[in-house]
Order: sequence, then structure tokens, then C-alpha cells
Amino acid sequence: MKEIKISKNEEGQRLDRFLKKYLNKANQSFIHKMIRKKNIKLNGLKAEPDIVLKIDDTVQLYLADDTIDKFREKKTLKQTDIHFDTVYEDDNILVVNKPIGLSSQPDKTGIRNLVDEIKVYLDAKEENISFTFKPAVCNRLDKNTSGLVIAAKNYDALKQTNKAIRERKIRKYYMAKVHGTIKDNLELKDYLIKNDNKNMVEIINEYKENSKSVITYAHPLKTAGRYTWLEVEIETGRAHQIRAHLASIGHPVAGDKKYGKKDNDKYQVLHAYKLLLDGYEDSLSYLNGMEIVSDISERKIL
Repeated sequence: MKEIKISKNEEGQRLDRFLKKYLNKANQSFIHKMIRKKNIKLNGLKAEPDIVLKIDDTVQLYLADDTIDKFREKKTLKQTDIHFDTVYEDDNILVVNKPIGLSSQPDKTGIRNLVDEIKVYLDAKEENISFTFKPAVCNRLDKNTSGLVIAAKNYDALKQTNKAIRERKIRKYYMAKVHGTIKDNLELKDYLIKNDNKNMVEIINEYKENSKSVITYAHPLKTAGRYTWLEVEIETGRAHQIRAHLASIGHPVAGDKKYGKKDNDKYQVLHAYKLLLDGYEDSLSYLNGMEIVSDISERKIL
């Protein structure tokens, strides 16, 4: 018999969904059958598959060790160098400064990415110990956009941060250098449609099927020669939103090879420089009102 004690990272999940993550090679019907036959119990008692787990609950698996091993694939973490800088960290969240050239999440290519680096970083601190939960990034940046990314270190932080972002209670600000002169504040409200074949997006003025609303605010900070420095805030977080939206009005981001024009900047000058946190509840409410800043001069190139 194997007993699993539910920690902060596992609480709040249904029993069957927790087991599907723990016995990650087993199908749902097997898990439900084991619960029904009392081969899997909660706190020593028969339980329903949809019961929600609480911290300090215990799950008992009355299964042979070789059966557990058969249905449990243990993934080894590939070691990698750490390229991000830590800007803020506590027991619940980690805010990092992502460099230019580092993807936010894993993809089919298997190349280095921010999520894997965060897992390695927390593993080294012995803070990545969980039966089912692995740290996850809550906001994504394009590979060649630098700046602040929030990672959740436990399940509650992940749920609350994602909810706060979805409800637009966490405000995200960017610093951008763009072509041309902009003197007035901009409020851009359009639609975005993806072109997956080209890995690009197009900004359109009217709704079309499969298009999504995009809202971008820009405040000019200073003019430098043929360029303007902007503070940009996005109300919607779409792929390539800032780059495509500014390019659509004739002010592409400097150094943007995909939506811009030839210039002297080797990399796009776009940096997620400030987060205003809000929308957290209960034990995470201490984060409300927190301002986290990373100046564009602090950006790095991978």
C-alpha cells in the first residue's frame, strides 16, 4: 500500500483528476474502477471520484508496487543553464526577467525555454517537490520580447494569477521604441486574425470569423530622432499584439524583423517592464497593490 499526503500544491483538485496526473499512464476508466472497488481510498474510507481534495488529506493506493510503476511515468528533468534574472520571489510566485531569444514555454522543437529553466532553478532549491504540480508561467512573451514573466510555484497561486490576468486585474506595461513621431496618446481597438502558416497575425478594422478583439494603449514618453519611446499597456493579451498593432498604424517596433522595417537595431526594442498586481484573495491578498519593475536597460540577450 502506498499513501500520499495532499500538500498545498495538490489541494483543490478532484480525486480522479489528481490520480490521473499521478498515475499518468492510466486511463480514466481504470482509475474510476479502482476507486469503485476500494483499491483507492481517501483518508482510509471509500470516496467518490469527484470529491475535492483538501490539504493534509491522505490518499491510499492498495496496489502492488509494480502496478503503480506500470501506470506512472516518471519524467527526468533535463538540466540546463539559467538565463533569466529573478526580480521578485516568495513562497507563492516567482517573477523573472526573460531575456531576448528565450521561448516562454516548451514546443515541439525541444529547445531551451523559460519553463524548463524555472523548474531547474526551483529543483536546485528543493522547491519543486510535488506529486502532480509543476511550476507554470502565467503570462507569455514572444521569444524576442524581453521582460517580466510571472511563474506560479503552487496550484493556488497558478489559479489565482491566471484568474487575475483573465479578469484584467493584473496590469501589464511595456516599453517600446517605434519608428516615427507620436505626440498624442493612442487608444487602438481593432481585431486580430492569425495566419498559422506564416506564424504571423493581421490587424483588421472589422470583425471577421475567427478574429479576436485587440485593445492597445500607448503613451509617448520621448522622441529621439526618427523614433518615439512609448509606454504600452495591453487590455487583451494576444500573440504579437503590440508589434502588429503598432505596425498597422505605421509605427512598427524598432528591430522587429517580422512586422517592421530595416533599421540599425539587431533585436526588437520591446520590453515588458512593469506589473501592477491585483485580484488576489485570501492567503495571497498580500500581493495586491504590488508594483514590480524591470527597466529596459536590464534586458539581456540569450
